[in-house]
Amino acid sequence: MERLRRSRIYLPGNRPRMLQKGPHLGADAVILDLEDSVSPDEKDAARILVARAIKALDYGDSEVMVRINPIHSGGLTDLTMILDSGPDAIVVPKCETREDVLIIENAIRDNNPQKPVAILPMIETAKGILNAYEIASASKMVDAVTFGGEDFTQDIGATRTKSGKEIFMGRNMLVIAAKAAGIQALDTVFTDISDDEGLRKDTQEIKEMGFDGRAAIHPAQIEIIHDVFTPTQKELQYAVNVRLAAERAREDGSGVAVVKNKMIDRPIIQRADKIIHLAERIDLPIPEPNI
Repeated sequence: MERLRRSRIYLPGNRPRMLQKGPHLGADAVILDLEDSVSPDEKDAARILVARAIKALDYGDSEVMVRINPIHSGGLTDLTMILDSGPDAIVVPKCETREDVLIIENAIRDNNPQKPVAILPMIETAKGILNAYEIASASKMVDAVTFGGEDFTQDIGATRTKSGKEIFMGRNMLVIAAKAAGIQALDTVFTDISDDEGLRKDTQEIKEMGFDGRAAIHPAQIEIIHDVFTPTQKELQYAVNVRLAAERAREDGSGVAVVKNKMIDRPIIQRADKIIHLAERIDLPIPEPNI
């Protein structure tokens, strides 16, 4: 079953108090970070802390991810030290090619983890975006790709703006690659933690683009992200109506379903099913059809 990943929150791997707060934040996933938030002289200590946190703390329904360092800058050492603790997923920064994914896949298999581990490539460069589909489809262990908007902006020499115009194309290309590979597309952080309205607007826009969730850098952002990615009553009602119309069409032997005089094709039916499944997973009441 597809994981619920509306929100993911970064927790610095070298800060024990933050790691201990993780189980209580209510995010769909926690990212125990060994990369950007940890200084070079604290990497070894962070690896030990993260491994111990995964073993000792109960993160409940939150998926436990670890963002390792780039492959050639300590990432493989990170894997060796933390896989035995049992993370659910490995976030791979600066992922640019299919070969990067395969290196991680082989390293995971060599370490023989006790449970399945997902690979989440993080695409943060122009080269990575151009290779996004081959990255997304490189391995069955990849079930989502994530976008690193801040590093991507720097890589292409653009200026980061609240409008997001400089990352619009990168976001679109990542979503298309992910959906072509049949996996989730997860968006970057919204860095202004004081701008709730900006976060809500930007999150609504990426939802409409096809993203399945986004990252947070502060616990206060989680509620807004969840609110946007939770189906509205109107969306859920329409989805229920679409499903019923599709069922009636199949029973009648017809390949055409209609809702309020509009023809409904397979992609719309699949989207309706996805909305209903999401609502069921977060215990939303499912309305009765009204067609």
